[in-house]
Amino acid sequence: MTVKKLIEELNLKTLVEGDTDREVTDCYIGDLLSWVMGRAPADSAWLTVMGNINSIAVATLADVSCIILTENAALDANARAKAEMHDVTILQTEENSYRLAVKLSGLL
Repeated sequence: MTVKKLIEELNLKTLVEGDTDREVTDCYIGDLLSWVMGRAPADSAWLTVMGNINSIAVATLADVSCIILTENAALDANARAKAEMHDVTILQTEENSYRLAVKLSGLL
């Protein structure tokens, strides 16, 4: 499934549009950045509430397909600029991580 299809199927809000043709093959939930960096599978949708500049670095290092900010978590201005620079797709939803992961699991 592509990021674009994921956006449509889960009614996600796009905060930063990166490569939406990128494949999503897995899902990872985590807010402890050092933990995510070492464990998030490449090509996964990363569900988190961390909308800061460090999360963009982690997304790039872990090679995730997109970041989905759950519970309407905010994306700060520095993170937005860095995401645009590195072509990282940032999405947002009011759903909590568990509920969104259940829906995502049904699509993958």
